[in-house]
Amino acid sequence: MLAQPTLIDELEDAVKSGSQDKRVATLRRVTDLFLNQADRLNEAQVAVFDDVLCHLVSRIEAKALVELSSVLAPVDTAPTQVIRKLARNDDIAVAEPVLKQSEKLTTQDLVEIAREKSQAHLAAIAGRNILESAITDVLVERGDRAVKHRLASNFGAQFSDNGYAELVRNAEGDDSLAKVIGLRVDLPLQLLRSLLEKATEAVREWLLASAPPDKRESIQQALQRITGEVAAEASAPRDFSQAVRMVEALKAEGKLTEDALLAFASAGKYEEMVAALAALCTVSVKLIVPLVKSPRLEGLLVACKAGGIKWPTVTAILRARIAQHTLSQTELSQARSDYLRLSAETARRTLRFWAIRAETK
Repeated sequence: MLAQPTLIDELEDAVKSGSQDKRVATLRRVTDLFLNQADRLNEAQVAVFDDVLCHLVSRIEAKALVELSSVLAPVDTAPTQVIRKLARNDDIAVAEPVLKQSEKLTTQDLVEIAREKSQAHLAAIAGRNILESAITDVLVERGDRAVKHRLASNFGAQFSDNGYAELVRNAEGDDSLAKVIGLRVDLPLQLLRSLLEKATEAVREWLLASAPPDKRESIQQALQRITGEVAAEASAPRDFSQAVRMVEALKAEGKLTEDALLAFASAGKYEEMVAALAALCTVSVKLIVPLVKSPRLEGLLVACKAGGIKWPTVTAILRARIAQHTLSQTELSQARSDYLRLSAETARRTLRFWAIRAETK
């Protein structure tokens, strides 16, 4: 039988009148006693230790709590309430061992901690061997870049469709995160395509070279489909006659403004967008069309700068040019940098040269 009165008496003495050193000594004695008998204790006996340790945990300095957390974290039969107290400690040095290892923490415990505690707590949870989607949803929602990277690298983590979609959105402009996500075998094919659409060429090439054979085949098929869809859309015949008439009417009424161009681009009205841009640049639609279709952005940036178009509108145009292709954040950032460096005078001269050359062909 456990000497419950002896433990309680010692606990009461340590808590009420004992020094910090005496409390730490009592904590270690109780912990050692528990560990030495853990495999032989029933639920009622474990509950006694739980109560004793909980009293001490509330009155012990952090250094001793770190030691207790490290000792109890891997113990399957560790007292539940003590584990929960340690996991919720604001000091990550105390909480981290149990957050990473303890099987006594339930999904609900981890969800609550992930919603309330620091990024360091979230990072510790993200490193657990097994994570259910209810937990990863919160980690993806609240976690910073480091948390998301650790989570994406954890192949014991399960994700809901929404969680995966949010991770893929976060990978836009983050090549290292895109690489990790792209290699996950459980990533749905639709989201793999979305990831690859936004990825840079360097990331695509890296994924093809680094992926295992079964995953490499999925990546290759997704890339081929993306390439085919983009090429088909870019080469599809377009009739601009109606759009040109509409834009001419707007111009005659004094309503052809950059706001109108932005509205066309934002609504995905491709023909109207091209016709409006051509009119604002005072060039023909035939000159603008190949600039919009080109996989390179420089020509379209020249036209927009020559037309005096502001960057938010240029962004909408770049995103609307091909529906099946999404610009990555990296591509968009580079385009913005190029656009800001380009002078309006250089753009107007270049566009005039292109217009004269087109007329002489």
